Amino acid sequence: MSTIDIIIFIIYLLGIILFGISFYQKERTSDDYSTGSGTLPAWVIGLSIFATFVSSISFLALPGSAFSSNWNSFVFSLSIPVAIFMAIKFFIPLYRKVGSPSAYTYLEERFGPWAKNYVASFWLLTQVMRVAVILYLLALPMYVILGWDMRIIIIITGISVMIYSILGGIKAVIWTDAIQAIILIFGAIITLAVLMFSLPEGPSQYFDVAAQYDKFSLGNFSLSLTESTFWIVFIYGIFINLQNYGIDQNYIQRYMTARNEKEAISSAFGGGLLYIPVSLLFFMIGTGLFVYYNVYPDLLPAEFKEAGMADSVFPYFIVNGLPTGITGLLIASIFAAGMSTISTSLNSGATVILNDFYKRYTKQKVSENKSVKVLYTASAAICLLGVLISFLIIRVESALDIWWNLAGIFSGGMLGLFLLGFFSQKVSNLPAMIGVGIGLLIIIWMSLSPAYFGGSLEAYQYSLHSYLTIVIGTLVIFLTGFLLSIVLPQKDMN
Repeated sequence: MSTIDIIIFIIYLLGIILFGISFYQKERTSDDYSTGSGTLPAWVIGLSIFATFVSSISFLALPGSAFSSNWNSFVFSLSIPVAIFMAIKFFIPLYRKVGSPSAYTYLEERFGPWAKNYVASFWLLTQVMRVAVILYLLALPMYVILGWDMRIIIIITGISVMIYSILGGIKAVIWTDAIQAIILIFGAIITLAVLMFSLPEGPSQYFDVAAQYDKFSLGNFSLSLTESTFWIVFIYGIFINLQNYGIDQNYIQRYMTARNEKEAISSAFGGGLLYIPVSLLFFMIGTGLFVYYNVYPDLLPAEFKEAGMADSVFPYFIVNGLPTGITGLLIASIFAAGMSTISTSLNSGATVILNDFYKRYTKQKVSENKSVKVLYTASAAICLLGVLISFLIIRVESALDIWWNLAGIFSGGMLGLFLLGFFSQKVSNLPAMIGVGIGLLIIIWMSLSPAYFGGSLEAYQYSLHSYLTIVIGTLVIFLTGFLLSIVLPQKDMN
């Protein structure tokens, strides 16, 4: 990477850290740290929601998926409007009414402490894994550029994000998210333009070659439950996106930073829908990389054509195919995406640990000073765990696949419990608890049986597509709880 590119990248990285630190308040309260005291404008929150959703998982893994396959994964984005409508209609008014910085306070009010503990614990597991996957994806381009040990890059990145996230609080997280979202979009547009106009015949060749290899396919429309069809990805997307926009602390906490319910709804609507065209940009970039290296096959080293290297093709092109100056901007964009998501997970995870566990179970009164210290410590712990786990997933076949599979497993059917509590007011504690227990057993079976049920147990393996794990788990919990509330006598259900 040229000196100019390195300077651009370093200036950006230091600038973001210093900008985040500038929000440091010596006399900060826990409410300042978690919700910014509900004073942030809707447009900034919307950009933050968008940046949280994007992350480097989108910036690197989506082009990698389009490069190696087609646009089947883009169907996930097409399901977002359905999820946002439900979140705006049902969930945002609920959280604003409850008034807690934690999304999971409602479950304790509805079903008791066990429900909140179950969902909050599984959500925290998801955040740790999310931080780990993103740290890995951030290390990829720097590994290609500098040749450093990926573990060193992961450690440096993790510490950098942790510093400004802890010192700046939610205001730093959201405002830096907004800046990073703009840089990310700008960088993606430039990349696609360079790819298209670098072809001998210009943009028309992009579409001709891509169509020849069926790269624009959204997947087949069969009703198969074992393949990644259009319908499987669409249904999976509805459940995951409803979980994101409807019950995920990362998003709920942003709704609570808005001045009022109307602005919270506006931020969710704008931030969510913005992801659709931007994710399309990422898929176009991945297809553009395929076309570019199909036209110029000698420009891509043989090792990048091997299985498991698709996520590395985009970083390679950034270093070797972009003009000087643009490379530094794109590397900054990748870090912009990843840093915003990591900082969000750290802040939101710390908020859950403080409100749902520490304050709930400590025997002494928790002062504001103590609360802030717990928030700082919890943020650091989540970051360090993410760093350690990211070491274990280096060189996975596809970061997008591993993330989606882990998200389905660790979510643990938590969406089912929320839907049960919200849409079926007659369901009480016992039916909900039984539904969660049965749902978790089925989720564990669906997740582990393909790998561990061999020999005489092979006939009992889960054989449907892994994306259906969250779908089936959610439905089992909801339907079991609902049906039991009808069958069991009222006196046995409390």
